[in-house]
Amino acid sequence: AHHGNWGTILELEGVQRRFTRLINGIGTLPYSERLDRLNITTLAERRIRGDLIETFKVLNDKVDYGKTWFKVGRSRRKLLTYRKSCSNLPREVTKVNDGFISERVRPYWNDLPKTVREASRVDMYG
Repeated sequence: AHHGNWGTILELEGVQRRFTRLINGIGTLPYSERLDRLNITTLAERRIRGDLIETFKVLNDKVDYGKTWFKVGRSRRKLLTYRKSCSNLPREVTKVNDGFISERVRPYWNDLPKTVREASRVDMYG
């Protein structure tokens, strides 16, 4: 799945990767093990989690913004793509939309268990 500006994400991930090598006792471990030992995740994973939390807040009226970000299915829980409604736009325009939260989060949100999508509190994403 497309998840934003991969060039920037990979560059920042490289900084985290290099920094974790400097920590005594774990610097020689594989990157995934260093992350586990430090109890942190990759930048891409943190961004997905943040996107899911923002989506929850928007869809559940917990914030005063984002009402137009998402196209929601009849069940009010599945997110739909805007691509069909943008079919008459040039590819350059729709390609820009791929980086918007509505397109980044859609596959992850729709893959969540129904109980999580219908949760009443955001701490279900912990």
